[in-house]
Formats: sequence, C-alpha cells, structure tokens
Amino acid sequence: MTGASSGIGAATVRALRAASWDVIAVARRRDRLDSLAAETGCDIFVADVTSSDDVTALVNRVEEAGGIDALVNVAGGAVGADWVAEADPDDWAVMMELNVVSVQRMIRAFLPLLRRKSVSRGVADIVTISSTAAFISYEGGGGYNAAKAGLHAALMALRLELVGEPIRVVEIAPGMVKTEEFALNRFGGDEAKTQALYEGVESPLLAEDVADVVRYALESPAHVNLDLIQMKPVAQAMQYKLHRGPLHPKL
Repeated sequence: MTGASSGIGAATVRALRAASWDVIAVARRRDRLDSLAAETGCDIFVADVTSSDDVTALVNRVEEAGGIDALVNVAGGAVGADWVAEADPDDWAVMMELNVVSVQRMIRAFLPLLRRKSVSRGVADIVTISSTAAFISYEGGGGYNAAKAGLHAALMALRLELVGEPIRVVEIAPGMVKTEEFALNRFGGDEAKTQALYEGVESPLLAEDVADVVRYALESPAHVNLDLIQMKPVAQAMQYKLHRGPLHPKL
C-alpha cells in the first residue's frame, strides 16, 4: 500500500490489519512507518513511488515475501490552488507525476505478481484512490482536476485491458476528507486557509471512512467488482455546493 505514512493510507493500514490482512506499508517517511508498524504490526518499506529504482526494489521485496493479493494505490495529492492562467507549470507536472504516472508505474511493476496470485486466490485486486475532482472541475483546482481526471481515464482503460482476467480494478473517489496533511500541503502549510476550508462543515469524511470502503471492496465476493465508488459527506453535494452549519430537515 502506497501513501501509508498519514491520512487515508495510514487509516487503511489500520483497517486492513484489524481485519487480519498482512500489509506492506509504503511511504517516504521512515519515522511515520516505524510508528505505524509498532502500532499495527504491519511490514514497512521506505520508497518514493516517483522513483523507478525504489519501485523496483519494492517489487523485489514483495517477491521475496511471497507476492501480494492486492495493490492499493493511495499516494497522491494537490499542489497549490492557483487558477489555470496563473498556475506554475512545475506544480502541474508534480501533480501529474504523483497522481497519474506513479500509479501507472506501480501497476506496471506489480501486475505480473498480481496475475500469479490470482491463480491461487481466484482473484487479485488493484484499488486506487482518486477523487471527485476527477469529475467536477472548480476554480483553483485545474491542475488537480486534470491529474485526477487523467487517473480516472487510465483506470477505465486498464479495466478494459484486463477483461477476461480475474483481476478487479477498483476506483474510490472521495469528496471532502478531513485529514491532517492533504489541505495543509496544498495550501503550502497555511494553517488558516486549511481551517477555513472545513469551518462549519458538519461531519466531513474522515480517513477512516475511506479506509472502510477499501476494506469492503477487497473483501467483497470474488465475482463482485466495485468499479467506481464516489463518496462525499452529506453536507457536500458538489465541490462548489457545500453546506456550512448544522444539517436539519426542511419541515
């Protein structure tokens, strides 16, 4: 599992370990991984998914461990909230690399192992976290919209290319999720902007909510593929339609 050092990734490690899955947690920050391993008993591997050499080393480690039943791609993120005409192209390149190219790198590297495992298990899984930003664009989100839309398109193509094989391709697209780092990283560490994003929103999604859906998808009967799951808090109808304040029926 990539992106395991915080947020949705760390929550998913916890959820899968609680359900008795063996997990190899992958991220760049060893200290975070060490803490997660001490807490959950997961295995860890320090790697940057934007590095082909790191991914190759990870594949070798997984092969030595006997392969994997599922690849869970969580690593991703947004950089900046600039409008299209004002954005730094380098920020867009970073988002494309992290959200699209790195996922392709992982799938390409691990598909042979997943094919082998599907023979004995009857099914193997590729689960990827995208975003509702893939489907609805909004001001200041153009680069992230483009990256997640590209990821969605790639996963659609992959599902078509794997038809006839016992490999499930699952895309989970959350809306507003309140985690400790995603928005903070996007806003360059600006705590005030981060807090304003969630202010007044009753019960935004938490990382644990997304983790539960990952677990459910993996543990669904082998003939069931949850192609695309979009999930949002009740307070969010669209990115641009968000209720702030208590939820109440209009009686």
